[in-house]
Amino acid sequence: MKKFLTLLVLAAMVLSLTTAEAKKYGDDYKLEKVLIFSRHNIRSPHADQANPLTPHKWFKWTSPSRELSLRGGALETELGQYFRKYLIDEGFMPENYVPAEGEFLFYANSYQRTIATAQYFSSGMLPIANVKVVRKYKLGTFDPVFDMKLKFVNEKFRTAAEKEVNEYLNIKNVRDMEKRFADGLTLLEKVLDFKDSPYAREHGITTLRSGDTKLVLEVGKEPTFSGTIRAAHTANDALIMQFYEEPTNAKAAFGKKLTDKQWQQIGEMNSYFIGIAGMPSISAVEAHPLLECMSSELNNDSRRFTFLCGHDTNIIGLLGALRAENYSLPGVIDAKTPIGVKFVIEKWHGTDGEDYAALNLVYPDTAQIRSLTPMTLENPPRVYSLRLKGLRANADGLYLLRDVQGRFAEAIAAYYEYTDERQAA
Repeated sequence: MKKFLTLLVLAAMVLSLTTAEAKKYGDDYKLEKVLIFSRHNIRSPHADQANPLTPHKWFKWTSPSRELSLRGGALETELGQYFRKYLIDEGFMPENYVPAEGEFLFYANSYQRTIATAQYFSSGMLPIANVKVVRKYKLGTFDPVFDMKLKFVNEKFRTAAEKEVNEYLNIKNVRDMEKRFADGLTLLEKVLDFKDSPYAREHGITTLRSGDTKLVLEVGKEPTFSGTIRAAHTANDALIMQFYEEPTNAKAAFGKKLTDKQWQQIGEMNSYFIGIAGMPSISAVEAHPLLECMSSELNNDSRRFTFLCGHDTNIIGLLGALRAENYSLPGVIDAKTPIGVKFVIEKWHGTDGEDYAALNLVYPDTAQIRSLTPMTLENPPRVYSLRLKGLRANADGLYLLRDVQGRFAEAIAAYYEYTDERQAA
């Protein structure tokens, strides 16, 4: 009996040590607020656009075009369950917590994939709270907060944007973009068997390199590229979604045996296609309403938890406007905005009396997505610590909260460098 009691004491000590080690910052800080901006989880591609780009049959999607897939729903629920365990472990909330009115907010763009992502996450995180996801517009209508379409285009903005995009792509002119991505486009043509596709036959071409690339900067449109390169982007996006739905790399590539490096090449090309949303001028203009929304939530003392759900370009725009340092996320093929990725800002109150902010990207890696293994404190999603240019973190990697709030204010003010509007006093 004495030996048994000794074992129980030792087990309790080990459990206590494990729990203490699980605490992110020990006893020096207390978690007081969490603000999450999430990309939606796995969705089906735009079928009408993707289907003609290959003679092969795409994965049999479990949802209508551009809507959250069944796997996407399961993954997002798992992510919500992980955050539930994490926040309980940090003493942020008790098990089976039901927030008071206005204490927590779940707010999504008015599209099925974003609303559903927020709903699945909330079900995993607050399983008995019966959370209502806020959406402000008719289903299928872009909420202005999440809308990355340009509201104006003047000469100052256009000149700055074109210069920044060329520097970002390391090209002299956007027509050189096809040369810049020649290897990736060749790989894409091979995987798709593009020359035999309905699209190729209809347009009388055999390659995705037609020399017709243009940068589109127009009012009412997201900054993008037109020409055949646009079709390449559509195919690239669909391949990445198929990669996460299929159990093997070969099946995801229509039977082609691609190396991990080749899949990363496909993911990298996709990152460059959407990366223009992070250019200084473009992000200052596009992300302005979202920056205002997030700044308001960050400064709202009555709100303890906020979950906003939008799109990959939203995250690229936010991080560009906040001047995040360049990063490459491990464990996934799309190393900038992997599916389900969350930009997480946490407010921690230190024992020194200061308020601090942690900035992280939290996301499931390829193995977790494909296996649907539950994400727990023992098997967590990946966490990547973000750094902001010009701000100094302390020894624990935390920024002063007021410095981060100031960075939001700077990013919001940058909008007025490109428009004739006058910032309200």
